[in-house]
Amino acid sequence: MTQQIQRKLSESKTARWSVLALVAFTMLCGYFITDMMAPLQDLLQTPVGGGGLGWSGDDYGKFTSAYGWFNVFFLMLIFGGMILDKMGVRFTGLMATCIMIVGVFIKWFGISHNFDGATVTILGTEWGYTLLVASLGYAIFGVGVEIAGITVSKIIVKWFKGKEMALAMGLEMACARIGTGLAIGVTPLLCKAFNNSISMPILIGLILLCIGLLSFIVFVVMDKRRDEELENTEEEAEEPFRFSDIFSIISMKGFWYVALLCVLFYSAVFPFLKYAPSLMINKFGIDPEWSGVIPALLPFGNILLTPFFGNLYDRKGKGATIMIVGAIMLVFIHFMFSIPALNNWVIALGLILLLGIAFSLVPSAMWPSVPKIIPENKLGTAYALIFWVQNWGLMGVPYLIGKVLDKYCITGYVNEKPTYDYTIPMMIFTCFGILALMIALLLKREDRIKGYGLELPNIKKPEEEAKIIAEEMIAEP
Repeated sequence: MTQQIQRKLSESKTARWSVLALVAFTMLCGYFITDMMAPLQDLLQTPVGGGGLGWSGDDYGKFTSAYGWFNVFFLMLIFGGMILDKMGVRFTGLMATCIMIVGVFIKWFGISHNFDGATVTILGTEWGYTLLVASLGYAIFGVGVEIAGITVSKIIVKWFKGKEMALAMGLEMACARIGTGLAIGVTPLLCKAFNNSISMPILIGLILLCIGLLSFIVFVVMDKRRDEELENTEEEAEEPFRFSDIFSIISMKGFWYVALLCVLFYSAVFPFLKYAPSLMINKFGIDPEWSGVIPALLPFGNILLTPFFGNLYDRKGKGATIMIVGAIMLVFIHFMFSIPALNNWVIALGLILLLGIAFSLVPSAMWPSVPKIIPENKLGTAYALIFWVQNWGLMGVPYLIGKVLDKYCITGYVNEKPTYDYTIPMMIFTCFGILALMIALLLKREDRIKGYGLELPNIKKPEEEAKIIAEEMIAEP
C-alpha cells in the first residue's frame, strides 16, 4: 500500500514542478546578490571624491574571496551538510535563507557607511572598515547561499528521483543563472538610477531575498504535507547520519573526481565573471555603464541550454562525455580571451556565448551524476563536501587574480584608476580548464571500472520502474 501511495505522489507532476519553482526562485534571489558587485568593480575602484570607495584591485580581490572564508576555514559548509542529513531539507533550507538575509544586511551596512576612512590591521594586512564589514557580511552570506544550494540539490533528488532529475536540476541552475545575469546586467543601471549609489542595489537585493524566504516557506508547507501522507516511506526510514559517513565518502575515487572537476571548472567560470566587466572595459573598450551586458549573456544563455542538456542526459545518458566536451570548450574559450590581438567586442560576444554553452554542459551532467555515485542518505554530506572543495576555488582564485592584476598587469592610470592587461589572468583560467579536462577523462574511466552508470539515462523505462517497485515490495517485512 505504501508503495502505491509513493507511486501516486511521484506521478504528481504539478506538485513536483511547483516545488521546483519555489526553491529555484529562492536560489535566483541568492545568486542575484552573489554576483551583483562584479559590474561595480570600476566604481568601487573610483576614488572616494569621485563617488566610489577608492578600493584597489587587491581590495576587490579580498572582498570577492570573502565568500568562502567561513565555508573553507571554519568548515561551515560541511557542518551544513551534516545538519541537512540529520535535520532534513525544511529546517536546513530555512536556516540557510535566514543566514543569507543576515549576511546581506551586514554587507549593505558596510558599503553604505564610510566609517570616516578608518582602517584596522589584521595579520599584518591593512583593511578599511568599509571593506572589512562588507567582506564579513559577504562571508556570512556565502555560508547561507552554499548551504541553500546543497539543500535544493537534495530537495530535487527527493522529489524527482527516477524521473526528470537532470532536467529539474538544469531548470534550477537556469533560474540561478537568471539571478547572475540580472546582477551583472542590471546592477550598473540600478546604481546609476540612484545617483551612483553602490549600496542601493544591495538593499534591493535584500528585499528580493526576503521574498525568496517567503517562497521557501511555501515549499516547507508542501513538503511537510507530502511527508505526512507518505508516513513510513524509504525517505523517512533512512539511516541516521554518522561521522563515519564522511570517511566512506572521501574514500571513493568517483567522489574526488567530481569534487575536483567542480572546483576546477567553477574556478574558471565564477571568478572570471567577477572580473569579466573589467575585462570588457580594459581589453575591449566597452563603456563602464554597459560593461556587464556582454558577460550577462553567459548566464542568460544557460536558461535554455542547461535544461536542454539536462533533459538530454535524462533521456540519452552520456553524462561523462558531456562533461568532457564542456571542459574542452572551456580551454579553447579562455585561451582565445588571453590573445592580446583579439580585442574586438564582437569576438568577446562570441566567446561569451560559447562559454555559456560550456557552462551549460558540465553542470547539467555533473550534479545529477552525484546521486549515481553516493547513496541518498549521504547525499547532503556529499554535496557539502563537494561545495567545500569548490569554495577553496571560489575563495582563492579571485584573491589570486586581484594580486596578479595589481602586481603584474597595470598598464597605466586614467582618472587615478588603474588600467589592466588581462593576458596573464586569462592564461590562469586556461590552465584551470586544462586540469578540468584531465579530471573529466579520469571520471569517465572510473565510471567504466565501477559501473556508476554516468553514461546511462536517468529516466527509467516503465518496465524497469515496475521491476524496481516489485523488488521493493518483496523486500518489505
